[in-house]
Amino acid sequence: MSVTSIDAAASAARQGRANRIGILWMVLAMTCFICNDALVKTVLARVPSAQMIVVRGVMAIALITFVAWRMGALVGVSQLFRGWVGLRAVGEGVGTFLYLAALYHLPLANATAIYMSSPLFIAVLARLFLGERVDTRRWIAIAMGFSGVLMVIQPQADGFNLYAWLCLLSTLVYAGRDLLTRKIPVGVPSVVVTLATAAVVVGMAVVVLLFEGWTPMIWSDVGLLALAAVCLSSAYYAVIASVRSGEVSVVAPFRYVGLLWAVVLGYLVWGDVPNPLAWAGIALLIAAGLYMIHQQRAPRPPA
Repeated sequence: MSVTSIDAAASAARQGRANRIGILWMVLAMTCFICNDALVKTVLARVPSAQMIVVRGVMAIALITFVAWRMGALVGVSQLFRGWVGLRAVGEGVGTFLYLAALYHLPLANATAIYMSSPLFIAVLARLFLGERVDTRRWIAIAMGFSGVLMVIQPQADGFNLYAWLCLLSTLVYAGRDLLTRKIPVGVPSVVVTLATAAVVVGMAVVVLLFEGWTPMIWSDVGLLALAAVCLSSAYYAVIASVRSGEVSVVAPFRYVGLLWAVVLGYLVWGDVPNPLAWAGIALLIAAGLYMIHQQRAPRPPA
């Protein structure tokens, strides 16, 4: 075996380990996102969305700032809204409000199905703009996962309208946000990127809140939003760490894990029982995830 072949094999092995780390971060991120969504769903019955985002966001910013201080990362706070960090944070904020605007007018199943198509867009954009190699096996895993999503959600054709296109636009913005994460210099701590993300989303929500007005809150809702702030902060950090660790087209399909957790929580908290088609979709999602993990563990032939 030539020196070039040995170097190529070693590089592939390092990338495989990085991808597995990225996958673990993405699984953690989606778990935290779904816990946040469950807490927010409870509070939204009594608190307007903009006010909820502001209250939760202020607590999240306080938590992230404390963690950044303990990590000694506040020295990088000058880069909070500069360059790729600031652009990524703006993408997060724009995507969030586009999605919420569409969600208000769309059936939840349709909005979720559109959002869960993001790994497909991410794989295409990663191939075009980052030069990532997306082979046939990776496309198969992504397509299997998205098929499983459609089987679980079972969206209705009459729910697709102008707001569906708005939801699709938000999904594209989110995909672009993940690509921007790869552009952020390695020297910028992920916790600083997390802080910028939370700050921009809260800033946009404050503008909306000025028009909506303030609604009195009960202390139990404040407590639930405090827990949601912990989940959201962890999710922000984990998804950033995931994209910065592994190849975007590899870690992106593990966003589908969020749907699995949503089904579990729906059953445990609200008593929602999936129908047979949904169970088949869940099995397909799990199979797609295991296939992707196996692909990363399997040794690659040297070039």
